[in-house]
Amino acid sequence: MSQSRTASVREVERAKILLAYAGGEPLRAIAKSLGVARDTVYKCVDKALAMGVDAGLRDLYHRPKEASIGEDAKAWVTGVACTKPKDLGYAAELWTRASLAKHVRAHCKEAGFPALGKAAKVTVHRILGENALHPEKIRYYLERRDPEFDTKMREVLVVYREVAFQPKLDFDEQIVVTVCVDEKPGVQAIANTAPDLPPVPGVHPTVDRDHEYKRMGTVSILAALDLHDGHVIARVEDRHRSAEFILLLKDLDAYYPQGATIRLVLDNHSSHISKETRDYLASRPGRFIYVHTPKHGSWLNLAENLFGKMARTFLKHIRVQSKAELKRRILQGIQEMNEEPAVFKWTKFQALPDKENMSMN
Repeated sequence: MSQSRTASVREVERAKILLAYAGGEPLRAIAKSLGVARDTVYKCVDKALAMGVDAGLRDLYHRPKEASIGEDAKAWVTGVACTKPKDLGYAAELWTRASLAKHVRAHCKEAGFPALGKAAKVTVHRILGENALHPEKIRYYLERRDPEFDTKMREVLVVYREVAFQPKLDFDEQIVVTVCVDEKPGVQAIANTAPDLPPVPGVHPTVDRDHEYKRMGTVSILAALDLHDGHVIARVEDRHRSAEFILLLKDLDAYYPQGATIRLVLDNHSSHISKETRDYLASRPGRFIYVHTPKHGSWLNLAENLFGKMARTFLKHIRVQSKAELKRRILQGIQEMNEEPAVFKWTKFQALPDKENMSMN
């Protein structure tokens, strides 16, 4: 502490006093060598001997007079902080410490708290700190908008449990194949404006890439993940309307034997339930079964894990010269995944009411 450059001057001074006293120097000599009054040395040493070294280094808490800002004034400031500025006639959506302090100073008298007339940012900061309030920050939450969320979640998880304990599929019998279906829209086709520089030993250890790039458009990935063997059936389209979704259904219809029922775990996207899609499903009665995930429950669809794997393996940092090249490379990446398929499973099941509730791993 005596050598510190960041501590306060008085703490450094007191540290030097206590070190000199511990070294056996007389109090008068300490005062003379440090250029302080003898009373300062006496008080510091007496306080350290009576209450410990930490007390000797620091000032004791004291309040020479009663606080002029009462609890009712603090409650008023807290109430203002919990109100949006726009509701009080300002353009801002959220408070800053400065704007809140300015409002407090301007309206404290009419609110009956003149003691706040000189309130600075630090005053407002301390008042808000007593209640751990941060009206300048936003923390997002998700409103539950599906009243049947728990029921739909149970239905999806029951399907996953059936697949987890189902023996190997035998297509000679009447069977149900479970497939997770989802879309990944907005995959960008980005082209470099300068060639990438490969790693060079002793020069640069990473791939160097120019900061500028050119956007070539976006594509959508429509994927179906077989939960039994990990096989992926996918299409890469410019859009993801009902027409493109029906093409994916036709691919599934062609891939699986005609005697099988294809159970689809999917969300309520408009293309999944549109009139065109319903007409196609009606033309193939008994072929497809829908199991819908609840609204804002996309995390229940194991196809999300598939897209995460795509992003980690071949979509991350991808650069192409055209949308056609992007489509080709995405399909190539999916083909490589199918050469060594990974079975995605919901592995952790816990008993919940009715013996059909399960929790996420």
